[in-house]
Amino acid sequence: MNAKVWLVGAGPGDPELLTLKAVKALNQADIVMIDDLVNPAVLEHCPTARIMPVGKRGGCRSTPQAFIHRLMLRYARQGKCVVRLKGGDPCIFGRGSEEADWLQQHGIEVEMVNGITAGLAGATNCGIPLTLRGVARGVTLVTAHTQDDSSLNWAALAQGGTTLVVYMGVAKLPEIRESLLVGGMRGDMPVALIENASLPQQRECRSSLAAMHQDALDFKLKSPAILVIGEVASQQQQAAIAISA
Repeated sequence: MNAKVWLVGAGPGDPELLTLKAVKALNQADIVMIDDLVNPAVLEHCPTARIMPVGKRGGCRSTPQAFIHRLMLRYARQGKCVVRLKGGDPCIFGRGSEEADWLQQHGIEVEMVNGITAGLAGATNCGIPLTLRGVARGVTLVTAHTQDDSSLNWAALAQGGTTLVVYMGVAKLPEIRESLLVGGMRGDMPVALIENASLPQQRECRSSLAAMHQDALDFKLKSPAILVIGEVASQQQQAAIAISA
């Protein structure tokens, strides 16, 4: 059997949002290397696998990426079915492509399994459509946390006319606010701040670009959270009610 690693997206947190293909991979797994933000309930699909926490979270002790690479390679070469289980989707701020490239360079077959990303699930649960005819023609997913700590081109994003979904932005709310305002975005642009997307403890705070930092402080917003910035963030919760009915 060829050495192989599955890079699997566990989705945003709700275990019912796991894909059938992800369940299939977990059912076959000998080793599951799991990120911090993966809901432990997902592990019911791999009851006999060895579970190895290899998480990374801002402000916390993290597992070095090079060590994760070596672990995947070691167990794959031993003929184990290795699942690298990531929150959300492996290729949306999940380092999936980096890990796949490294493994393939070392002769390991890789299969990627997509997962629902938190920006989509969190917005949907709040009744927010990320695109809407006549309102938002597109959506742009960005991370406020970059590898080299450089800033995004917020001015271009402010003028882009798409819904902005910002990941890992809680610690940089003042910078995001100021940069978008300087870039020309209206201060009254609707914003939704969504914490713990898709989980029972999901919370949301509706605000505006100008007020979002102070509102987040008053709301005691904590990570993990996403920001939805754009006209669609003013949409009400009828969609969420319909989903749960």
